[in-house]
Amino acid sequence: MLPSTEERVSQRLRFAYNQSFPGNMPGAAERVCGHGDREMIMDVVEIQKILPHRYPFLFVDAVVEMERLKSIVGLKNVTVNEAYFQGHFPGAPVMPGVLIIESMAQTGGLLLLQEVPDREKKLLYFAAVDGARFRRPVVPGDQLRVEMKVISWRGDFCKLEGRATVNGQLAAEATLMCKMVDRVLAVQAEKSAK
Repeated sequence: MLPSTEERVSQRLRFAYNQSFPGNMPGAAERVCGHGDREMIMDVVEIQKILPHRYPFLFVDAVVEMERLKSIVGLKNVTVNEAYFQGHFPGAPVMPGVLIIESMAQTGGLLLLQEVPDREKKLLYFAAVDGARFRRPVVPGDQLRVEMKVISWRGDFCKLEGRATVNGQLAAEATLMCKMVDRVLAVQAEKSAK
C-alpha cells in the first residue's frame, strides 16, 4: 500500500538537528528532497520571528545553511511583483544594488540576532559598507544566494563579509559593519531629532 499524500509530506518535514545549533530550534523545520538533500533550515515565518523587517522591506526568504557565530547562507527569490521594479526600471527591471546590500545585511542580522537573548529589544544599524562591487544585474526570476561570514565581533560591533550569487555567478560583494543598539534608545533618539 502506498503512503498517503499527508504521510509523504510528513516524512519530508522534520526538525532541524544540525550540529551548529544549540540543541533544537523549536519550529525550525527543514524540508528534505526525496534524495535527502537539505533545502531549508529556516523559512520566512521563522525569519520574521527574528528580524523586525516586514513587507515590502524583507529581503530574505529562507536560510539554507548556518554555522553559529561564523556564517550563514540565505536565499532571496526575486520576482517581478517587487514594488521597486515599477520604477527601477520600467521595461528593464533590475534589482537595485542597495537592496542587494540590504539583503546581505538582513541575512547577516539573522546570524547575529540568534545569539542575542533579548533580540526583540535590539536593532542592528549599518555603521559602514566597504568594498561594495556589483558584478551582474539581478532581475526577476533570479534567486539570490547570500553568503555572509563573520570577520570580527566585539561587543556591539560586528564586521561581516558578504557575497551574493545567482546560479553560481557573483552578483555582488561587500564588507558590512553594524552596531547593535537598544530599540528604545533608537526610538528616543529619532524623536529628539525631530
